[in-house]
Parts: sequence; C-alpha cells; structure tokens
Amino acid sequence: MNMQDFLEKYAFGVCTRLGEKLRIPTSSIRLFFIYSSFLTFGSPVIIYLGLAFIMNFRKHLRRRNNTLWYY
Repeated sequence: MNMQDFLEKYAFGVCTRLGEKLRIPTSSIRLFFIYSSFLTFGSPVIIYLGLAFIMNFRKHLRRRNNTLWYY
C-alpha cells in the first residue's frame, strides 16, 4: 500500500473528489489544504471535515435509496 492509497482510504477522499469535479490535480488541492491550515491555524480542517461528512452522508443516502426493499 503506497502513501496515496493510505490517504484515500483514511482521509475520506475529499481532495480526490474535489479534483475530479473541478478538474484540478489532487496534489494541488492537498497542498492548498495543508498550507492554508498552517496559515490560518487549522480552520480549513473544519471545512475538510464538513465536506467529508457531506460526502459520507450522500453516499449513505444513495445506498439506502438503491435497496431492493426500500418502500
């Protein structure tokens, strides 16, 4: 397992998803979050976690709506 696989598995995949949507390299988005976290004393971490929560919530909604026994 390389470092990128580790990050994608345990870091919610927010940067990858943003990169795909905005057509920007994922590494640029990661660097932006890292540098802005140092400059603003961690406030982008709150944004990152909020985006991770929204992505996870949407994934669960999609999974629930695609079940066979859903009424």
